[in-house]
Amino acid sequence: MSSQVESRERVDAGKQVEVSRNSTRAGGAYIPPHRLRQMQQSIKDTSSEEYQRITWEALKKSINGLINKVNTSNIKMIIPELFGENLIRGRGLYCRSMMKAQQASLPFTPVYAAVTAVVNTKLPAVGALLLTRLVLQFRRAFRRNDKTSCLATTMFIAHLTNQLMADKVLALQILALLLERPTDDSVEIAVGFMREVGALLAQVCPKANNAIYERFRAVLHEGEIDKRIQYMIEVLFQVRKDKYKDNEPVIKELDLVEEDDQIVHSISLDDDDLDAEEMLNIFKFDPEYDANEETYNKIKAEILGDDEEDEDDSGSSGDSESGSEEDSDDEDEHKMEILDQTNIDMIELRRKIYLTVMSSVNFEEACHKLMKIDIPEGHEIELCNMIIECCSQERTYLKYYGLMAERFCKMNRLWVENFNTAFNEVYETIHRYETNRLRNIGKLFSHLFSTDSLPWTAFQIVRLTEEDTTSASRIFVKILFQEISEFLGLKTLKERLLDPFMQESLSGMFPKDNPKNTRFAINYWTSIGLGALTEDLREWLRNAPQQSLKRTAIVKFEL
Repeated sequence: MSSQVESRERVDAGKQVEVSRNSTRAGGAYIPPHRLRQMQQSIKDTSSEEYQRITWEALKKSINGLINKVNTSNIKMIIPELFGENLIRGRGLYCRSMMKAQQASLPFTPVYAAVTAVVNTKLPAVGALLLTRLVLQFRRAFRRNDKTSCLATTMFIAHLTNQLMADKVLALQILALLLERPTDDSVEIAVGFMREVGALLAQVCPKANNAIYERFRAVLHEGEIDKRIQYMIEVLFQVRKDKYKDNEPVIKELDLVEEDDQIVHSISLDDDDLDAEEMLNIFKFDPEYDANEETYNKIKAEILGDDEEDEDDSGSSGDSESGSEEDSDDEDEHKMEILDQTNIDMIELRRKIYLTVMSSVNFEEACHKLMKIDIPEGHEIELCNMIIECCSQERTYLKYYGLMAERFCKMNRLWVENFNTAFNEVYETIHRYETNRLRNIGKLFSHLFSTDSLPWTAFQIVRLTEEDTTSASRIFVKILFQEISEFLGLKTLKERLLDPFMQESLSGMFPKDNPKNTRFAINYWTSIGLGALTEDLREWLRNAPQQSLKRTAIVKFEL
């Protein structure tokens, strides 16, 4: 009998230890992950309080981990994982983790605001709760003169306003409160808040924005605040003058929500019915746990698609089917082709081309070696770009590069198309090149056009008007055509340009659409010593007034 009593006492003691582990805040003691998994597996009853407490702890840990590791580069991967957790049950945990993480790392505030903006489009209750807690925290910190908390809270509210999640009225109320009775701390907080949200306010409510800046100017002229704060206000006015170029409302990487999809919460600073719902931060037994989990699974399927449901269905199939699926998955993984996204292959290809070009004695040897290089299909333009790049790096132009490019163009039509594409890209980005590189590239392409290696229809990209040219593009065209004129002679060049089949492609260089553009082209060609090419343009310009009068008379006659 005594042995039976002792065994019963041991069982009761074990149950008490288990209950104490589950009921205390940290489970009574540290529980290793493997032990926690064993406990989860041992408890099968999903309606029991122990099971719900364990899932609550796992939910809290998961939400904390995801929020702590989110950044600009991985935000698009973290957000689906966040939706994978039950954010309706854990909305209090989400808001608490988000506010703690933001207060600990202020530079990541735009990232946290972007995550919340996306969550808010699908689960507005989460966004409303976070904004309510931020407003209450700001009011509490303002009453206590807690500058650190005020700075963090106002920065978060500013970025939520930039994400169009908080109403602009809240931002204006905060600014009015901070500047009503200006102190050093309140003005400093207002300046920091305005730097973050000023660009948006200038767009959506310019009158109120101007009134705020007038108040800043009045505070500055009163001179009752510290010199450091006065300097901060002066810097703020300079930021406004520069149109907030370093303080964009939302950067491109974090602009994840369409304006029409965002849900704006009209929460004011003076609302009396705000409830922080602090009880959502702690565990509470849910008698309808299974039904609520099922409801969230449906919501999650709508948000993330049906992929996860399909995975669950396949996971619940028979053992034999799951085993065969695993085997097929393993085979697919072995067959999977690994694609290198680091461009190491392209870097190695460019290195080979560069070393070959620079080490060859003459252009014939260089072409012979380059043809032996295995260039992946679709990347042939890399060879053209490397020849142009090597040529541009020389102190003076070397005919070696022109002969090399000519040889490739006359070898295969494919190289003509690639050099033509390279010419278009060079001309579009010509403003990035310094003068010496620009001169070398111009001479290289003049060689190709002079030897008919490239078709002259490529000139259709050039449009000589005051609006369509830059100083760099005008210098490039000048070098290009002076070299072609020197190689072909002015007479031959003029005959080429007057060819009727070329008129459509050259219409941009010799514009006849507007007398202003025509005069600009005539002056340009004359200034570079090729005025003889403009005789046709001059004739058109002399007859332009008469032609316009005739057209006017015809229109009047028809009317």
